[in-house]
Amino acid sequence: MYNIVHIDEKWFYLMKMSMKYYLLLEEDECQRCCKSKNVIMKIMFLTAIARPRFDYEGKETLSGKIGVFLFINKEPAKRNNVNIAAGTLETKTITSVNQEVSKKVILEQVIPAMKEILPRDDISNSIFIQQDNVRCHVKENDYDFRKIAEDDFDIRLMCQPPNSTNFDDLDLGLFSCYSIPTT
Repeated sequence: MYNIVHIDEKWFYLMKMSMKYYLLLEEDECQRCCKSKNVIMKIMFLTAIARPRFDYEGKETLSGKIGVFLFINKEPAKRNNVNIAAGTLETKTITSVNQEVSKKVILEQVIPAMKEILPRDDISNSIFIQQDNVRCHVKENDYDFRKIAEDDFDIRLMCQPPNSTNFDDLDLGLFSCYSIPTT
């Protein structure tokens, strides 16, 4: 498990329909940033984790957290608005995640983060990115992935068996605490 990085994606609502929170006397009440409580925006995150590592003295060399990456686009505003001028960059959620979008996030965000965070001791070992077996994920023999991933580290893709959540660490651990139905 030292050489496996688990990645998985999950939809989250930006806020719940009804939220209960306690404020101090000097705190201001939170403002909703959506048009209606019935139309709350969802956003997809891709999370990458690995097994934490320690040296011989017990000092942590890798916390196991590679990163959390958003599926968003920056697009210029088309028209003038009360809140924003035309041409100003707006952050938009990618609502349709296909293989090209998934590949772009892995190649441009996940792999550079892995190369920056993983210890240099791993250069000689193969590192596997384990992803669930969904059609929109990057294929194991993708040319662009192999070209970028095999520069200094030997990074490879590994898929889980189809329809098996038993092997997905993120669904069993991290995402089970935050699961919100998306229907």
